[in-house]
Amino acid sequence: MKSIVLSSVVVALLVFGGCSSKDVAVDTEKTETTSSAEEVKAVETETIAAEESVVNSDTNSLANMSMSDIESKLSTVYFGFDKFSIDSDAQVQITKAAELGKTGAAAYNVKLEGNCDEWGSDEYNFALGLKRASAVKKALIAEGIDGSRISMVSYGESNPTCADKTQDCYSKNRRVDFKLLP
Repeated sequence: MKSIVLSSVVVALLVFGGCSSKDVAVDTEKTETTSSAEEVKAVETETIAAEESVVNSDTNSLANMSMSDIESKLSTVYFGFDKFSIDSDAQVQITKAAELGKTGAAAYNVKLEGNCDEWGSDEYNFALGLKRASAVKKALIAEGIDGSRISMVSYGESNPTCADKTQDCYSKNRRVDFKLLP
């Protein structure tokens, strides 16, 4: 009887302790802008004349747009296989999203939805989706968006946009989507 209890305890410890190396985080507190800004690469600034500025010319039209119209202008950020770092293409999309967030979408909160392809366990993909959303959140904060306006959720592999079994399809599922909240 003692050996059954002892082996059950050992098995339970292995089951619950075996996945402890996977860092799963939940966004439950406000992120400080100073610490997050230090973690994200510095972004070079460039001065643009007022007549060349897309933001200045579209500010009035963005103020009159509906939430769904503004949301349609937010591009999805894609990631490489098993990656959650922001590359140069993703940084351009995040910069555009931050510009929208400062102008037309200033009255809305943003939900970042992290997604993965079907490779990996459910737990791993939920953690990876959250890491991807967190990387986008940190980049948005570095662009000047208030962290209290941003929430995150991970759907793991449960929200695919493509169901084919091809590499191109898998790459479309490794993404972070922007959703505006009133």
